[in-house]
Amino acid sequence: MRLKDFDYYLPKNLIAQKPMKPRDSSRLLVLHKQTGEIEHQHFYDIIDYLKTGDVLVLNNTKVMAARLIGKRAETGGRVEVFLLKKNLTPTLSFVRRGSMVEVWQCLVGGKRRKENLKINFSNGLKAEIIKNNLDGTWNVKFNKSGASFMKLVEKIGRVPLPPYIKRMSKLKTQNSKLMNDKINYQTIYADDKKIGSVAAPTAGFHFTPALLKKLKAGGVRLEYVTLHVGLGTFAPVKAENIEEHKMRSERAEISKKTLNNILKAKREGRRVIAVGTTSVRTLESVSARASRQKFNTDIFIYPPYKFKIVDALITNFHLPKSTPLMLAAAFAGKKNMDKAYRSALRRKYRFYSYGDAMLII
Repeated sequence: MRLKDFDYYLPKNLIAQKPMKPRDSSRLLVLHKQTGEIEHQHFYDIIDYLKTGDVLVLNNTKVMAARLIGKRAETGGRVEVFLLKKNLTPTLSFVRRGSMVEVWQCLVGGKRRKENLKINFSNGLKAEIIKNNLDGTWNVKFNKSGASFMKLVEKIGRVPLPPYIKRMSKLKTQNSKLMNDKINYQTIYADDKKIGSVAAPTAGFHFTPALLKKLKAGGVRLEYVTLHVGLGTFAPVKAENIEEHKMRSERAEISKKTLNNILKAKREGRRVIAVGTTSVRTLESVSARASRQKFNTDIFIYPPYKFKIVDALITNFHLPKSTPLMLAAAFAGKKNMDKAYRSALRRKYRFYSYGDAMLII
């Protein structure tokens, strides 16, 4: 398929700038993929579409404060370092005084990026660019590691909001909204032990504690997987023939117990409902990996992919030409997806991260 097949026009006023309160009051477009029928509801109505025995699979990754603002050690000039993922195989040359420093794959802002550039951040955090990966990313070595590094990142870093979410420039208003975003730009079930994403699995934004409690009381089983969202999810597709696009790998995890529960549901004919495209990619990757619990996945799902695990999907409205849109189109059927988006545009649904939701069943 061609990249232009996944393009559409979206008025700027339909790009949501803040979440609904309460979260489950957002709108919900229900698409029946077998018939193409569309219903318009609110997210709290989702309890009417899930039933006893269903397995709801949620991505419990937590977004880290991945935007670090520092200064060049030589000139004091401002430089931004955007953490993407930790290098899991550091070499012995990065051992200092008995402790391992951390190397991360990062995006680095500015025109004068170069290897050996030293950067100072607040609170004693320092970094050095050690390698140009020649793919738009850089390997950056930090002087802290492990829990102490992540604690510093959470303290001095900024929430990595998508560029289409605009914030006012007035300092007081800006700081207030940034604090709100640190709370809002997480799912309510994000696990403090699963910090590692640079973008949120936004389909999960619509759930509230009360709604999850109602679903469980109704016999819906909740299961959690982890996919740390990185460049693989949000990197733009540049190839006109989408089959030529290569996804960057992202770290994923699913416990043996969770996998067994999901496979048991499949054998018994019960539905597996994925919350978000990242949950889909985790499930569809692990199906080919038997009982492997931690792995990297670069699975790219687009029409006419045949799904092995997922029976229904809860998702948001995605950017034109994006890989999440292609995955949703593969699941719903391209014609159904086009019809649903036209309907959402006519009815002025709110789009993207803080926007409304879609249930594809």
